[in-house]
Amino acid sequence: MFVVYTQKKEEVKHSRGLGFTLAEILITLGIIGIVAAMTIPTLVANYNKSAWDTGATVFNRKLEEALKTMNTQQTLAGHTTTESFVEELSKHFKTNKICSNDKLLDCFSETVYWGSGDATPEEVDMSVIKTSKYFGQKEWNTNIVGVQFANGTNALIAYNPLTSGNKTCSQDPHSNQITGDDCLAILYDTSGKKNPNSLGKDLRANSNVTRLNSGCALEIGSACYATISFVPNPIGKAECEAIKSTHGIKTCNYDKDYWAGAVKACGHVNKMLTGSQLGKLAGYVYNINALGTGSKYSLSMDTTKSNELGISTTDFYIWAREEEDNGYGYARYFAYNGTNYGSRHRNHSSYYVICLED
Repeated sequence: MFVVYTQKKEEVKHSRGLGFTLAEILITLGIIGIVAAMTIPTLVANYNKSAWDTGATVFNRKLEEALKTMNTQQTLAGHTTTESFVEELSKHFKTNKICSNDKLLDCFSETVYWGSGDATPEEVDMSVIKTSKYFGQKEWNTNIVGVQFANGTNALIAYNPLTSGNKTCSQDPHSNQITGDDCLAILYDTSGKKNPNSLGKDLRANSNVTRLNSGCALEIGSACYATISFVPNPIGKAECEAIKSTHGIKTCNYDKDYWAGAVKACGHVNKMLTGSQLGKLAGYVYNINALGTGSKYSLSMDTTKSNELGISTTDFYIWAREEEDNGYGYARYFAYNGTNYGSRHRNHSSYYVICLED
């Protein structure tokens, strides 16, 4: 009996040596909790990024295939409205819903956050977004249309009806290389209406979406610019005659009138900069006082500021709203070392225009 009792006591001691105390268990759970709290957010963030990137890649591939098919069938270019383009696109990229520009929130999130890189994201009220100008493409003069694609991606699309100029929509049925990037400005959300609705995350855009707001593309002093600079498309004498009474144009003399094209792109001569406003712009670009309609040399152009206008060269002209009866329009010349203001022939094809906000 004594021997048996000793064996049982040793067994009890041995089993206690293999167990954990309550304190040990709680400490272990605490460590696991800390590690989880540190790693799970990173894992979730990585998972979300991977999902967004994959969604964007798949969407871009499907869109590119659709646009290439449209190019082959010669239905890519030639549309005059975004509505017509989207109707054709829906034949090649399955959609669940199409929303007109007065009902865009039926297809897209009410609020998104715009700003990538080091920029602080800007909260944008999407209820005011209506036309291509809110994408920074006022010269297109088309509506934005909402689309819910069958693959779960929501998008806002503006079509480019222009066939001449810096960015044009063109097609070549004999080429399979055209993707149609210059035919549209597109903002799309790979997660539908789910958060975070933030650019660079679930929200993506092509290069033609240069801004997303209802305010100024650039604001200097009291001047609100609806666009950064762009080279307008020319209009012919007949078209100039047709719009001159509604756009404030005095004379129409030429078949390739770039100054009148600038007026058309901005909507009216009053939406273009005056000579005095261009003088203020010169003061901003050269870091001097406003010049009015005067000239000044021995200056140094601040290329950072000229780049803000959307101009990368140090030698350019910007059209003013003022017009001469003999077929000349006024423009300000910006050189790297000085600037002047004067009348220029309206057939100059490389002059820029900046439009004022409505």
